[in-house]
Amino acid sequence: MDSLHGILHGLAIASTPTHLLYTLIGVFIGTMISHLPGIGPSAGIALLIPVTFGMDPITALMMLTGIYYGCMYGGAVTAILLNTPGDAAAVMTVLDGYPLARKGRAAATLAIAAVSSFIAGMIGVTALSFVALPLAAVALHFGPTEYFALILFALTTVSALTGNSLAKGMIATLIGLALATIGIDLQSGVPRFTMGFVELQDRVNFLVVVVGLFAISEVSRMVEGTMGGTLHTVKVKGKLWFTRAEWKRARPAALRGTVVGFLCGAAPGLGGTLAAMLSYVLEKKISKHPEEFGHGAIEGVAAPEAATNADSCGAFVHLLALGVPGSGATAVLMGAFIMYGIQPGPMLFTSQPDLVWGLIASMYVGNIMLLVLNLPLVGLLSRILYVPPGVLLCVVLGIATAGVYSFNNDVFDLYMALGFGAIGYAFRKLDIPKAPLLFGLILGHTLEQSFRQAMTLSNSDPRVFLQSPIAAGLLVCSMISVIASVWTNRKPSKAYQEAEARIEETKHLEAERLVEDPR
Repeated sequence: MDSLHGILHGLAIASTPTHLLYTLIGVFIGTMISHLPGIGPSAGIALLIPVTFGMDPITALMMLTGIYYGCMYGGAVTAILLNTPGDAAAVMTVLDGYPLARKGRAAATLAIAAVSSFIAGMIGVTALSFVALPLAAVALHFGPTEYFALILFALTTVSALTGNSLAKGMIATLIGLALATIGIDLQSGVPRFTMGFVELQDRVNFLVVVVGLFAISEVSRMVEGTMGGTLHTVKVKGKLWFTRAEWKRARPAALRGTVVGFLCGAAPGLGGTLAAMLSYVLEKKISKHPEEFGHGAIEGVAAPEAATNADSCGAFVHLLALGVPGSGATAVLMGAFIMYGIQPGPMLFTSQPDLVWGLIASMYVGNIMLLVLNLPLVGLLSRILYVPPGVLLCVVLGIATAGVYSFNNDVFDLYMALGFGAIGYAFRKLDIPKAPLLFGLILGHTLEQSFRQAMTLSNSDPRVFLQSPIAAGLLVCSMISVIASVWTNRKPSKAYQEAEARIEETKHLEAERLVEDPR
């Protein structure tokens, strides 16, 4: 009842004209930022914090929070239309969103992404309102040992993204883990694997990798197709809205993605990328048509988009209840809190109830605003695919170049992006999945640090991973995941293949008989 009273009180605060205006400004800016690959919510919030100087703290924090979940809401647009993730979490949306767009279902896919995000956002804010403190208490049981086991489990489940070859998926994952070791070693302070390049001491820039693997490799595909005469303008087919059958498949996926995303957001440090990955893997594992994933499964868009937006709500659990940021963006937001002389934590609910409940209520209002902003633009945005391939090629290359260069203002990043573009092109030719490499790069650093911290705390005793019930359970799940992947990807026996061939031959003969004699 206290939470319900708080929500009603917060709605009264958030619905004032000034707060409505600044919430709208925040979500609009966040949506625009999400359309520019590489900027991301953290950079967007950091850039606009100086603009809020002198503003009322509640108003300013509502706007900055709107930028955060607005970025998470709109990151799917470039992923679906241009095969270029707007941020790290949108990598999963690329896998099925872009193939659906190439099939002429761009508008319907954008609509599914928007509605799934809205559902996840509303459920996530409700969960934040009622279960913030209990979930925060559960997440506090995760130490270095548990984090190592959890990330290892996440990386083993990447086999679900590897198509018919477990080996190729593991190769991509190991390349990503190798890239994650480049930079300054946090324990010794010594540069490692930098090959003498000062620019690599600050680790390999994720933006450079993702733009190279997806955007620049996509440009190479366009060039190849244009020169070969096989690339043509894609036409948007059918209704701009999704069909009843598509919604029937997407709805349960969005709900499951919401649960996964919120739980990942409530655990500090996991982030929307891992939430999107786990929700995608879950959908593929339980799907009746797993072969469609990677080629245009609508569940492969609905689940990650729902997970990403629910994660942004879950990340506020630790920020508001414990004063611990749950992600990079909430860390920047925490800096904004402190700048205004406000210390997030358990006492915030009693010392600043107007701020807490007004902020939570503004997320309800902001999600409605985002749905109203995005759905009318579905048809307009999908028309991007009508642009001639040559023009679209220049647009993609321009966006990719601007995004990479603006991050550090360094030409070295452009050369690296070009190199990863060549790797992405080779991966496509060799049918090696790109997503596992990205997840190895993203999670590898945390995996290594968690392992080293656990070994330090246990005096180098590896049994520490079995002494924690949570860690031991996750390690068992990792083993089961690998075994299951090997089992499902095994080649059928010769007898089974012959039986399938006989069944297909029988069906073909029966069809020919019906054509000759319809009776």
